[in-house]
Amino acid sequence: MTDPTEADIPTAASAAPRADRRRVLMLGASGTVGRATVAALLRHGHEVVCVLRPRPPDAPAASLPAGAIMREAEVTCPQALARDGLRGERFDAMISCMASRNGAPADAWAIDHRAHCDALRVARDAGVEHVVLLSAICVQKPLLEFQRAKLAFEAELMSCGVDWSIVRPTALFKSLSGQVERVRRGRPFLLFGDGALTACKPISDADLADYMVACLEREDRRNRVLPIGGPGPAMTPRQQGELLFELARRPPRFRRVPVALLDGIIAGLDLLGRPLARMRASAEFARIGRYYATESMLVLNPETGRYDADATPETGRDTLRAHYTRMLRGEIADDRGAHAVF
Repeated sequence: MTDPTEADIPTAASAAPRADRRRVLMLGASGTVGRATVAALLRHGHEVVCVLRPRPPDAPAASLPAGAIMREAEVTCPQALARDGLRGERFDAMISCMASRNGAPADAWAIDHRAHCDALRVARDAGVEHVVLLSAICVQKPLLEFQRAKLAFEAELMSCGVDWSIVRPTALFKSLSGQVERVRRGRPFLLFGDGALTACKPISDADLADYMVACLEREDRRNRVLPIGGPGPAMTPRQQGELLFELARRPPRFRRVPVALLDGIIAGLDLLGRPLARMRASAEFARIGRYYATESMLVLNPETGRYDADATPETGRDTLRAHYTRMLRGEIADDRGAHAVF
């Protein structure tokens, strides 16, 4: 019997197949970057098989672009992934936008490392010759467990014998959207320190997706670690707040949060975490928050130890200004998920 998710669906991709059309195994398709990547793959004429984690019986089905083939498989079990996801079929490439949901150490090592290692072995058995991995620019300075887990898989991928492209984006629009509603309601914009401790080159899901899909087609992006940001210049949190107030037509109001306050919270949670596992997890989440409050999402110069905006490549045309404008108008919703901080 034909799988109903794999019925022939008329799309531009299927109507005009290209000579360089690839059969792509897609992991992490249900996230915002994953959905954008599926759409970009289809626009480029590729066949896309999306392997999704099984959903609870009462949960709605994932909403993916028409033309994508959807299959459910337990990604933490290589046997289930091969049986239910790949089904003995051949693939040319794999793209993974899969990531741990919250950065907790156990989840990070289970998904960012072990599940990826298993998927890599299964994909190689299916003929995959090129893997495009969505990583994160913050692994340049690994102080957290989820960063170490990502780096461990990056090393595995680099040494596995297939072509690879490791994409490390700077801050996504959604991770900078947590205070839009605060500003809309007339509340102050929260800053860590003076608001100039960090900077980034924000990038949209769509621009990042186009960049990743082009990795399949461009030889100069094979076997390379690829840091990437959106169109510059780099922006500090204070500049992001000033932009929001300008667009909301409100006078700027800022409230500073001392970094030392985060240090105190982490110390207290570490103390409580000795007898309580739940507190250890909370301490790690607090460390993640402190990291993003004090480290820039730009290319790190290993010789100077400084972040370098000029050395951070740019791509795309989408701007944070346009994204904030659409949010303030209610045209798009806050879809941060695990990216939520405030």
